[in-house]
Amino acid sequence: MTVEEVGDDYTKDGTVDLRDNPVRRSIRGRWKACSFVVVYEVFERMAYYGISSNLVIYMTTKLHQGTVKSSNNVTNWVGTSWLTPILGAYVADAHLGRYITFVISCAIYFSGMMVLTLSVSIPGLKPPECSAANVEDCKNPSVLQLAVFFGALYTLAIGTGGTKPNISTIGADQFDVFDPKEKIQKLSFFNWWMFSIFFGTLFANTILVYVQDNVGWTLGYGLPTMGLAISISIFLFGTPFYRHKLPTGSPFTKMARVIVASFRKANAPMAHGLTSFHELPSLEYERKSTFPIQSTPSLRFLDRASLKTGTNHKWNLCTTTEVEETKQMLRMLPVLFITFIPSMMIAQINTLFVKQGTTLDRKVTGAFSIPPASLSAFVTLSMLISIVIYDRVFVKLTRKYTGNPRGITLLQRMGIGLIFHILIMIVASVTERYC
Repeated sequence: MTVEEVGDDYTKDGTVDLRDNPVRRSIRGRWKACSFVVVYEVFERMAYYGISSNLVIYMTTKLHQGTVKSSNNVTNWVGTSWLTPILGAYVADAHLGRYITFVISCAIYFSGMMVLTLSVSIPGLKPPECSAANVEDCKNPSVLQLAVFFGALYTLAIGTGGTKPNISTIGADQFDVFDPKEKIQKLSFFNWWMFSIFFGTLFANTILVYVQDNVGWTLGYGLPTMGLAISISIFLFGTPFYRHKLPTGSPFTKMARVIVASFRKANAPMAHGLTSFHELPSLEYERKSTFPIQSTPSLRFLDRASLKTGTNHKWNLCTTTEVEETKQMLRMLPVLFITFIPSMMIAQINTLFVKQGTTLDRKVTGAFSIPPASLSAFVTLSMLISIVIYDRVFVKLTRKYTGNPRGITLLQRMGIGLIFHILIMIVASVTERYC
C-alpha cells in the first residue's frame, strides 16, 4: 500500500484499539468483528431467557409461592434487569469505556448464573422436595435458601446492567459512519443483531424450558450457565478485531449543564445572530472525529445556554452542539413514556401468560405435552420471521419510494408497532371475555 492508501484505510470516527492507537478498517471492525458480537448475543440471550422464561413456574412449584407473589417477584427482577443498564451505560460512557465495562459485567453475570445453578442443585441450598398431591403440607424454603436464590438472581441483574447497553453499541462501533458503505452496513447490523436475540430466545423458550419441566432444574439451569460461558468466550476471542471508542463523559452531566445555564440566563435578552452563540471551531470537532450540530427551532429556551453573556464558566456557557444534544435527549422522553403501556403488556408474557398456559390441554401426543413457558415461542417466531422479511424485502421496496436508507423512519416503525399492540390487546380481551 502507498502512504495515501494507508492513510485512507484508517477509520475517521475516532475509534481506536485497546492501547488507544488509531485502527485500520481493513484489519478491525465491520462484519468480521460483528460476527463475534452476533454469535455472543445468541448464546447470551439463550442463557438469560433460559432463566426468565420459566422462572414463575420454579417459584410456584419449588418455592411454593402463590401466583400473585411469584408474578410480582418475577416482574420486580425483570424490571431491575432493565433498570441497571442505565448505570452500566453511565459507567461505560463516563469512566471505563464499553469494552472494559462489558468484560467486568460478564464476570458478575457469570458468577450470578453459577450461584443460581448451585441454588437449584445442592440439597442444602435448594428447597425441599414436595409432592404435588400434598401442596398444603410442603415445607417452605429456609431464609438461607431464599437469600442465596434471590441474591444470585439480582447479581445476575447487575451483570446484565453492564452487558445489555454495551454489547449493541460495541457492535455499532465496528462501523464508521463517515464511510458510506459502512454506514449502510450499520443499519443492517441492528436488524441482524435483533435476529440473533430472538434466535437464542427461541432455543430457550423451547428446548431449555422442556428440560426444566421434564428432566430437572439442575440441568435446566446448568445449560444456560454453560451457554453464557460459551458466549463470553466467543466475545473475548474476537478482541483483536474490535474497534473501540474512548469514554466521552457522562451525557447526564452535559444535559444538567445546559439546563442550569439556560435557567441562569433566563432573563438575558435573546439574540438571533449566530455570532452571539458559543460554538467550537470545526477543526476542534474534526480532531475529536465528531461533527457540530446546527441549531434547531424547537425548545428555544435551552438556546440561552449557549448565549454569550461574558461568563465562560462551563455551568454558564455551553456550545450549540451540547444544547442540541440535550434537545435530542429531551425529545426522546415522549417516546419513552408511550412505551410504558406496551412494556407492561409484554411483562405479562413471562408471568400470567405462562400460568394461564398451565390450565390448557397442551398434549400433542400421549407422551409429549408443550411446556407452558414454550407458548411464548410464538412471539419469538413471529419476530424472527418479521425481521427477515423487513430487512430483505420491506426495506428494499420502501427505500425506492421514501429515499430513506431504513425504508421508513424509526418513529414510523414504532407507530406501526403500537397499532399492532392495540389490535392484539383488543383480540386478547375479546377472547378472554367470550372464550
